[in-house]
Amino acid sequence: MSIKVILEKCTGCKLCVKTCPFGAITVVDRKAIIDFAKCNLCGACVPACKFVAIELKKDVKKRDLSGYKDVWVFCEQKKSKIQSVAWELLGKGRELADKLRVNLCAVVLGDHIEKEAYEAIYRGSDIVYLVENPGLLHYQDEPYTKVLVNLINEYKPEVILCGATTIGRSLVSRVAVNVYAGLTADCTGLEIDEKEKLLLQTRPAFGGNIMATIITPNHRPQMATVRHKVMQEASPDKKRKGKIIRKTYDGNTFLSRTKFLDFIKEIEETVNLAEADIIVSGGRGLGAPENFKLIRELAVTIGGAVGASRSAVDAGWIPYSHQVGQTGKTVCPKIYIACGISGQIQHLIGMQSSDIIVAINKDPDAPIFKVATYGIVADLFQVVPSLTKRFKEVLKK
Repeated sequence: MSIKVILEKCTGCKLCVKTCPFGAITVVDRKAIIDFAKCNLCGACVPACKFVAIELKKDVKKRDLSGYKDVWVFCEQKKSKIQSVAWELLGKGRELADKLRVNLCAVVLGDHIEKEAYEAIYRGSDIVYLVENPGLLHYQDEPYTKVLVNLINEYKPEVILCGATTIGRSLVSRVAVNVYAGLTADCTGLEIDEKEKLLLQTRPAFGGNIMATIITPNHRPQMATVRHKVMQEASPDKKRKGKIIRKTYDGNTFLSRTKFLDFIKEIEETVNLAEADIIVSGGRGLGAPENFKLIRELAVTIGGAVGASRSAVDAGWIPYSHQVGQTGKTVCPKIYIACGISGQIQHLIGMQSSDIIVAINKDPDAPIFKVATYGIVADLFQVVPSLTKRFKEVLKK
């Protein structure tokens, strides 16, 4: 794409200056000048110019997309066990594949992991691409990227979905660069434009204040990472039949400049945040890191996980792995208890789908109360210990 000002037509009216959202246009000696370092080629200035003095050219080379078909789901695994985010993607992928009238395919990479390939079939896959090698036992960027790129180049999928996890974000960004495809990150919604056969990828934008829907009309595959716990898991059906395509590659494919040493699991008394049915979260209202012991004690008592707001994590009170929100984890527990959390939009995006939300905050005007099922306007230092004590009494019985 290119943009230029036709000086003979420009009158210096400054309408384009007011329209440009990036501040890329100035007027000097009654002529508009575009700062190409700032210009994003959005084209907002073109219709604003009443004198047709701005020309935007799009040089789009048409690619033959007819050979691309099928919806793929990358099935992330740890210790040869496919993670639940993959089952969520297969559930949504089944809907997308049916609308496109194509196959739903799972990609399973690992070592001695064939039994998980059958589980992917039970969860809705028509085809499973299985690659087994000792070099794939643990996730490493280079071998995983090379294998997935090889599969894409050979079989040409129309859509690729991956979990917006630490592994997923690391992998598919590298894959997208290698196959010259676009990538929409952290999607919370996916649909199909059946007329154009386009994947409609919806994600929060501008700090979560709006939801943007993104399309990729000129390149394939259409790639998206999807947040954990925003899609419903596909239910297993042991009667389902499918096809497993086993692929092997030469030894160079599995070489990596890095070496896997060990996986050190964070030691926690509570359950995994992403899988929890009950989450107790603390925010800036706790006042100090040592006060998170109140949150942990309540979580342990009721069999829940410990969550946190971004402000608590940024203050160094608790590790990032506990962060709930737009830049943390998206959760969907049955019960979410927010303690001392004001409820900024970035946090609400990550937990507002919870079945029941209990908010404890001494500020009656805190935004968290707008999404809360139950609100307690009180000092959390009085309420939380009382709740813990009462739960211990009830659960003993």
